[in-house]
Amino acid sequence: MNIRRNKKEKIAESSSSSDIAFLLIIYFIVIAGFNINKGFLLDLPAKDSAKLVLKDDLLRAELDETGAVIIEERRLGTAEAEALIRAVLASNPNLALLLTIAPETPWQNVVSFVELARKLNIDSFSFSMKKGGETI
Repeated sequence: MNIRRNKKEKIAESSSSSDIAFLLIIYFIVIAGFNINKGFLLDLPAKDSAKLVLKDDLLRAELDETGAVIIEERRLGTAEAEALIRAVLASNPNLALLLTIAPETPWQNVVSFVELARKLNIDSFSFSMKKGGETI
């Protein structure tokens, strides 16, 4: 009685696994170029740096619940706030901008203000949230 045994192909004889590996390598190289998440690019001070901010160099701004900007106790629109900050920045190039944000402020208004600070090239920019009427 003759028993037939099927020959099994060895992996080395099959080139399909090496083709798949090669295609996966190409795939990951290609998608690595598309996976860029820049987010906000803020220049943060170095950990050991000690920068002094004079009281005259500090400009305080607040974003209220409606998204309006309040500077020097005046309620301003975005264009008015930009003009005022530009004027202060022209007279004081070492301006430090401190933004206080109400918790109910629409997120897009916060993002727009941060982008405005970046557009105006303000070197010192800080923001904090209000909690229970007080700044954290």
